[in-house]
Amino acid sequence: MFNKKKKQALVLCFGNKKRKKMTNEEDWFSKKDGWKERGRCLEIRLRDRFRVAIDRGCRHRQRFVVERWIRHFKHKTLLINSSCTFYPKKVSSDFDTQEDSFLTKMLQAVAVPLLGNVCHVFMHGLNHVQIYGGEQLHQALSRPDKTPLITVSNHIASMDDPLVIAALLPSSVLMHARNLRWTLCATDRCFHNPVTSAFFKCVKVLPVSRGEGIYQKGMDVAIAKLNRGGWVHIFPEGSRSRDGGRTTGSIKRGTARLVLDADNAPMVVPFVHVGMQEIMPIGATFPRVGKTVTILVGDPIDFTDVQDMEQEDIPRENLYDAVSARIDSGYEPDSEHLKVGFSYQGSGFDRRSVVIWIPRS
Repeated sequence: MFNKKKKQALVLCFGNKKRKKMTNEEDWFSKKDGWKERGRCLEIRLRDRFRVAIDRGCRHRQRFVVERWIRHFKHKTLLINSSCTFYPKKVSSDFDTQEDSFLTKMLQAVAVPLLGNVCHVFMHGLNHVQIYGGEQLHQALSRPDKTPLITVSNHIASMDDPLVIAALLPSSVLMHARNLRWTLCATDRCFHNPVTSAFFKCVKVLPVSRGEGIYQKGMDVAIAKLNRGGWVHIFPEGSRSRDGGRTTGSIKRGTARLVLDADNAPMVVPFVHVGMQEIMPIGATFPRVGKTVTILVGDPIDFTDVQDMEQEDIPRENLYDAVSARIDSGYEPDSEHLKVGFSYQGSGFDRRSVVIWIPRS
């Protein structure tokens, strides 16, 4: 009897110690995660404050030190010394040359026209597409050399890009991969394994990391494309609408950074579309056919006054917010045939609310 009670006491004692040890370990991991999150938030705030970006992938490369010193001497006055890879505040046009190998360019020259024409046939052959103001985008594609182009649109379905982009362009334009758009996609969605990473890289998609702020390598590469006169398409909301496009989110600062940090003032052409929620509903694996999509392209948005404010002593964040507000507040383009009510104010919209016919002689 005594031995039994003694055994129970020992089990109870060691059990309490084990539970206490597990509790201490849980507290330690909780504190560790908390400090890690605080460190990440501080890092993002410092990067936003000093306008620098970090490439984490370079930390484990053997040539990291050599690349860092080459970059240091090349942009000596623009860099901040650090153990991480910091990029210059002003992105040069050759910043992304190491990203585009000869093989990548060859694959893009084949994959982009192929995917674009397949999407074009799918949209116009198996669905019905109504386009209003498409000449605005066609004129933008004939812009002068070294003039960058940014297109912005609402984001309804997972395949808005490339389906909507391909529907807007004629097949002759889709055959030239060099003149077609670059776009951005989250790493956890498009670059989560080597196969998808290789595919999206071949169709001119740049990786960006969620929660890493607007100063990261993917954004810098996009600016480098603009500095060479390229075309970048971006969804200003940063994510898809969760209710089939009935409401839209707020504009993120990433679009504003592309507008203001490019060497030359870019053309910013907005368009809005409805109907993609029927072709690619939330949760669908394959797109549907026999649906109608309406696309409305607006006049280019003028940011000259905001760009002139860069010469004044105004915080960079305020300039970014001014650009975002310009897109967010909506506008009425002076079109020959219609108005496009392009507004990101979070209210619902349908075809009647975005198209107002204007009789003109």
